[in-house]
Amino acid sequence: MAGRIDVQQAVTDRIIAAIEAGTPPWRKPWTGDAVGAGFPTRACGEAYRGINVILLWLEAHEKGYASRFWFTYRQAQALGGQVRKGEKSASVVKFGTFEKPGETPDDDARAIPFTRLYAVFNAEQIDGLPEDYYRSAEPPRDLGTEADPELEAFFAATGAVIVSTPDPRAYYDPRSDRIHMPPIRTFHSMAGYYATLAHEAVHWSGAANRLDRLAKFADRSAYAFEELIAELGNVMLCAELGLTPDFGQSAAYVESWLKALRDDKRAIFRAAAEAQKAVDYLRDLASRAAERAVA
Repeated sequence: MAGRIDVQQAVTDRIIAAIEAGTPPWRKPWTGDAVGAGFPTRACGEAYRGINVILLWLEAHEKGYASRFWFTYRQAQALGGQVRKGEKSASVVKFGTFEKPGETPDDDARAIPFTRLYAVFNAEQIDGLPEDYYRSAEPPRDLGTEADPELEAFFAATGAVIVSTPDPRAYYDPRSDRIHMPPIRTFHSMAGYYATLAHEAVHWSGAANRLDRLAKFADRSAYAFEELIAELGNVMLCAELGLTPDFGQSAAYVESWLKALRDDKRAIFRAAAEAQKAVDYLRDLASRAAERAVA
């Protein structure tokens, strides 16, 4: 039981850390990686499965590792490598069974499942490995995706400062009060770009000089609620702007944050109400700007 509790806590901590750092690695509709988003792989070349994929994706995303390979301390040594002094390991889950003898000689032994955590290190933390285990981050690719003039005008009319650089991350920075976006030409689709921008614009609406929502969500669990608001607002705003929301992706995204919120049954209703306020606010800003332009 203790192993399960540790695993759940590790997953929750990693998910919330990814929320705080920006868009999680599994929800990224553009090209280019600051970190390794390759499928996490053991030293032997076997791919990790299940929850370990999520744990190691998030660890790589948080720490900036470019390699997809992970090693135990002994595996690294066996290949001539050495974990650098001071490096901290990531935790992955081992699932197994052990046989419990029957209570009497006539009873069959029973297979009892267990889980335990063990430590692994990314190749980026290890010196002296064969070169094949190291990988550079994927550079952004110019896919030729072009901006939509009407949607550009809508977001510009809100007054949000939107900065685009080659940095492959999308986020709202409350300190500078700016939204950062990767270049639109690196996105797989125009809709993916504006859906991502809508998500960040909802965050922008919550600043103290606007809807004053962000100050309410200072601790980590409450921050997950703000992320839920932003995702619901993204879906609502996309529908209003004539874009088709990615409901499948959004549903998975929302589900994770609801778990982080400890399955609060009222959370979805409160978040939807806050999301609607944000969408109304953004739409009203754009409408007033359009009216001033006509006048």
